[in-house]
Amino acid sequence: MTRPSAGPNAGPGPSLPGSITADAVHVLSERQRCDLELLLSGAFAPLTEFMDEQTWQSVCERQRLPDGRLWPMPVTLEVEETTAARLGPGAILRLERNDGTPLARMTVASLYRPDRHWEVQQIYGSKDRRHPGVAETLDRLPVNIAGSVEPWDDGALERAAAVDFPPEYRGPAQVRAELADAPALAFQTRNPLHHAHIAITRTALEGLGPRARLLLHPAIGPTRPGDVEASWRMRAYRAVLNHYPRARVLLSPLPLAMRMAGPREALWHALIRRNFGASHFLIGRGHADPGHWQGGLFYPPFAAQEWVAAHRDELGIEPVFMPEYAYSRARQSYVPAAEANGERLEGISGSELRRRLAANEEIPPWFSPPEVIRILRQAYRGADRRGLVLWFTGLSASGKSTLAGMLARQLEIHDERAVTLLDGDVVRRFLSKGLGFGREDRDENIRRIGFVASLVARHGGIAIVAAISPYRDARAEARRLVEEAGGAFVEIHVATPLSVCAARDPKGLYARALAGEIRSFTGVDDPYEAPEHPDIRIDTSHLEGQAALRLLLDKLTGLGILGPGDSHREPGS
Repeated sequence: MTRPSAGPNAGPGPSLPGSITADAVHVLSERQRCDLELLLSGAFAPLTEFMDEQTWQSVCERQRLPDGRLWPMPVTLEVEETTAARLGPGAILRLERNDGTPLARMTVASLYRPDRHWEVQQIYGSKDRRHPGVAETLDRLPVNIAGSVEPWDDGALERAAAVDFPPEYRGPAQVRAELADAPALAFQTRNPLHHAHIAITRTALEGLGPRARLLLHPAIGPTRPGDVEASWRMRAYRAVLNHYPRARVLLSPLPLAMRMAGPREALWHALIRRNFGASHFLIGRGHADPGHWQGGLFYPPFAAQEWVAAHRDELGIEPVFMPEYAYSRARQSYVPAAEANGERLEGISGSELRRRLAANEEIPPWFSPPEVIRILRQAYRGADRRGLVLWFTGLSASGKSTLAGMLARQLEIHDERAVTLLDGDVVRRFLSKGLGFGREDRDENIRRIGFVASLVARHGGIAIVAAISPYRDARAEARRLVEEAGGAFVEIHVATPLSVCAARDPKGLYARALAGEIRSFTGVDDPYEAPEHPDIRIDTSHLEGQAALRLLLDKLTGLGILGPGDSHREPGS
């Protein structure tokens, strides 16, 4: 792996306190912001800095640091090529929030370009981009920077945490002090708690004795696309506290960016909770599993329990393995599924719950506390408040602009949210005026559209984007912007073949490109990187406009993005 050299002629960078000059500035992604917090707070102990190549490789291959200590997950800092070109060993890199606030400075030790495909195979056991951890890793910036980090100043991280994290947030030292002198059971969650979770945690807590306490430690960093946004999850956690004895539960959110790595991540979660002073860590069915694209588990149901059990002696925290629970109507309570004795057991999957929320259907009281359901109805479609970005991508003349416009008109009639249509050609006249058609300018155009769409989503509106957006990395960046803003992002590939698009050619662009009058034309002399696993794929070759719209509405309803009332009305009615 070649290493970029420092750029001694790049000129001085921004000034640091004490007359120190930074050689470059890097704006942290949401995941990197979380990793920085947990590195500097001691939550990632024994890790104290972003990993160098040797450590990264050892962790990926052996789940261990080079000195042999157990650590299953790489923690790395990735930057752009242009940033890496300014850096070399000993250089200073300023780490900022996306609003320009400096959080920390990094003294660079080394730079390397990792093999991302090898990394995901090691960590996730797959290269399938349908796994959210695989997709996120493959889309990272190209160069890893290793080195030590320290806060920008004495109060930088505290000031930032007050803005970035909920008021219940406590660092490891604070939690250890609150949990001292009593058994403490940590519970990892990324989703709101329902009656099954409450039953499992209460049972496990009682098993540790009357003095034991529950550390309700939800991950509030990036999780899986489609998960309830962190602020809504926190409302749900606060709402369930009265289901536990007050003196025995401590709610403290964890700014952890989940990787959804199943068994490996279960080990990682246990080590992190050890650093927070927990004596026990609860692991149930499908821990940190992203779910399979067809609805099943990506990893075997109890693989995490088996993986953790194999490393139990060196964890420094005692795992508590809980079986699968389900609801027994006969007993009117949640019971271990293995103890059913032939009685009928019931449950509701996450996808079914989202469908019911989207359709405003009844959710039985045995499934979840009513206060949690009220919060989730607000977070989902119940109050039409969640922002939504519908991103149409496809070749010129594929029909994406027509389909996007028809959908916009339909939603203006039947959806209470404000609808904003962002057409690629229109945006180029205003927001992206002056940009060319090279790859860098095309990516910048999509970045600008993604940013505007994320603002629409942040404020609960619907943004419908119709842009060729030919490159996967740029589309992934747009998705990241929207999801970090709390919106849902749906990639719709209008997969009309090139031959059909060229035959339609309403603007005469293909003919001009083939004649050499237009350079770098997508599909002719510039590539189109088709989505590998779009949320929706539609080919308009053999579909009239209204038929294509009906198919699209049905697919959006099937994903739980729209309620059934929006798709079963005749378009235009």
